[in-house]
Amino acid sequence: MTFDTPLAAYQHAVAQQGFVADAAQRRAVDALQACHEALHHGHAPITGVYLWGPVGRGKTWLMDQFYQSLRVSARRQHFHHFMQWVHQRLFQLTGTHDPLQALARELSQAVRVLCFDELFVNDIGDAIILGRLFQVMFEEGVVMVCTSNQPPDQLYADGFNRERFLPGIAAIKQHMHVVAVDGGEDHRLHPGVGLQRYWVNQPEALACVFQRLAQGEPTRSGPIVVGHRAIVAVQSSDTVLWCRYADLCEQPLAAMDFILLCDRFKAILIGEVPNLSAQQRPGRIARGTEDGVQRVVAGDRELPALSVHDDSVRRFIALVDECYDRKVPLFIEAQVPLERLYTEGYLAFPFRRTLSRLQEMQLQRFG
Repeated sequence: MTFDTPLAAYQHAVAQQGFVADAAQRRAVDALQACHEALHHGHAPITGVYLWGPVGRGKTWLMDQFYQSLRVSARRQHFHHFMQWVHQRLFQLTGTHDPLQALARELSQAVRVLCFDELFVNDIGDAIILGRLFQVMFEEGVVMVCTSNQPPDQLYADGFNRERFLPGIAAIKQHMHVVAVDGGEDHRLHPGVGLQRYWVNQPEALACVFQRLAQGEPTRSGPIVVGHRAIVAVQSSDTVLWCRYADLCEQPLAAMDFILLCDRFKAILIGEVPNLSAQQRPGRIARGTEDGVQRVVAGDRELPALSVHDDSVRRFIALVDECYDRKVPLFIEAQVPLERLYTEGYLAFPFRRTLSRLQEMQLQRFG
């Protein structure tokens, strides 16, 4: 059911769908409603909305109600999808005078509103681009509404050359209404009909799931080709993929590969998932080659104490995000219970969202 305004959608959810009334959510709805009215009644200036808070507080649902009620040109994307498009367009605009300005103008001509889910910056290249891109997007009249687990001032916190990103933070705070959606409950964990999609040391469980989901379809074992990649599969059919963790997350796959997987398959099974909280490597000192073999205090900086699993964990997080965003059920067989899958390490903060999403995937309402 689609509503004319985000406020109408929220009121209906509370009255008719058993949603728990939440003061923090209501503040977010009020900000979204004000933006909605400004867009449709020609009010100026139009202030976007930045919703931030812990996982499971309803930020994405609220933004989606806003997006679905819009009667102006708009685009809704997961933030990492948007950044992939930005990098692609900047490459295509090589040689153009001020390519970021050209890209922002292109966006403004295509859409009035950009809705981003999960704005998160952890890459120096993205930080440098966004430091100016946000500025020129607002200058071109693009209205931005987004969700994030962090307030603007904590984006890319402690990142290398963070000063390059500070103009972007300033632009967000100037052109967007920042709202903390920080109610005390994780709404994803409200009671619902359970549907097990996670098993511990039960490899036979995935065999049964695959047989049930792929029933009536021709099945095969061995590599599948996705885009330009060959991915080793335990078994696959036209709509179901079953892989080992090592073949899906410990290989040099990128977010685009997971996008293509979710384009092609209606369910993904991943087995032999290890305990991802492996012992961390000690931090190392970073220095230039001119420092030779001597430790030079001036200019030294500590690199993060990364786990031996961190590269694969990043891919696992990207896979869960894509499956969650696309409503593709993810069935997992692991060595440890879900709550112990990643309990400490460099990626503990982003993994909170992953854990919450995996927990919601254990409910029948998902997918």
